Amino acid sequence: MAEETSWFSHYLDDRPREIGEYESFAELSDEGNQEVTVVSVESFLPDELLERIIAYLPIASIFRAQSVCKRWNGIVSSKKYISTNSPLPPQKPWYFMFTSCNEPIGYAYDPVLRKWYGIELPCIQTSNWSIASSCGLVCFMDNDGRSELYVCNPLTKIYKKLEEPPGLRFSDYGALAISANRISRSYTITVVKSKQVPGNFFQWDVSVHIYDSETTMWLSPVTEVLTGWRGGDESVVCDGVLYFLIYSTGGGTPENRHGLISYNLSARSSHGQLIRSFIPVPCALTCGRLMNLREKLVMVGGIGKPDRPDIIKGIGIWILNGKVWQEIARMPHKFFQGFGELDDVFASSGIDDLIYIQSYGAPALLAFDMHLKHWRWSQKCPVTKKFPLQLFSGFCFEPRLEVNP
Repeated sequence: MAEETSWFSHYLDDRPREIGEYESFAELSDEGNQEVTVVSVESFLPDELLERIIAYLPIASIFRAQSVCKRWNGIVSSKKYISTNSPLPPQKPWYFMFTSCNEPIGYAYDPVLRKWYGIELPCIQTSNWSIASSCGLVCFMDNDGRSELYVCNPLTKIYKKLEEPPGLRFSDYGALAISANRISRSYTITVVKSKQVPGNFFQWDVSVHIYDSETTMWLSPVTEVLTGWRGGDESVVCDGVLYFLIYSTGGGTPENRHGLISYNLSARSSHGQLIRSFIPVPCALTCGRLMNLREKLVMVGGIGKPDRPDIIKGIGIWILNGKVWQEIARMPHKFFQGFGELDDVFASSGIDDLIYIQSYGAPALLAFDMHLKHWRWSQKCPVTKKFPLQLFSGFCFEPRLEVNP
């Protein structure tokens, strides 16, 4: 079958089929047309056995099983079920797409079954909050005062509110990242705050704040004034190292508008170390998106035109080896055109071997498999663009039931 290259032409009817009710029902017997009652088998099963049967279902089926009846919802949502049937096998990351500029509502995409599911996210109040995910946990932080911080499992809806991060209450920019340990189930959250020095646009205060779930404490090991650079909203933790993008505040060439800073979370050295770890980006970028794929830093970036580096001409994917960027792939032009009108900035996130790329201007979602080097459009999200300035964004997360903050 020919490969679809335009998202707008890649639509299959994915409406849910009607499913018969699995409750008691009446039917006529062959002998005398006497009415007999047939009861579903699951009504005879004890909870313990039903738990084991449900545990063998795919994660999407377990998630949907909650809506079958109150009994099933109680079983799947119970802490006993989650702890008894964990750990679940690794899952392909889902992608949650916000379908409103203000309301935190949307759909989650399952790349295995190629289906969208309606999910209500806990804690988050608007879709423009900062979001980071790791090993089934998702972290939300407000973008106003950067004082509200939550960690949750979007499937179980279990969440925890954290203490307000230290440092400047009203910073100009904030970059959020989370790194969870699959074995101990502990996690580390980092917030990089950036604020302009009063009266000096070229100098910016940049500080790193670290939260440890085991000690439930914040640390602020480093604060530094950067000249000619500022922090932003893009960061990630890979193999114990925090990476965040910095942006030129002028004085340099247009080709060098972005840079990368690394900070070793275990060493937690203090003053004067951030700018020394500067790593240049591989080419002129319109934007960069950082992600952790198998504990390696991967960047998806918009490639600028040679004469107009602020105008996007394509999208590239790079992996960082030491301090050297290695190009993994470039989006074929036919897929790039398939987005229609793609802005100079876009959303992108990934986990394991799967990278998602989404246009802000339309609910178009493209996936790239790092292992197979294969591009593929998602099924069409069940939402339409209602007005020209409507924006879409999203994030990916690993669907897991046994991980909770």
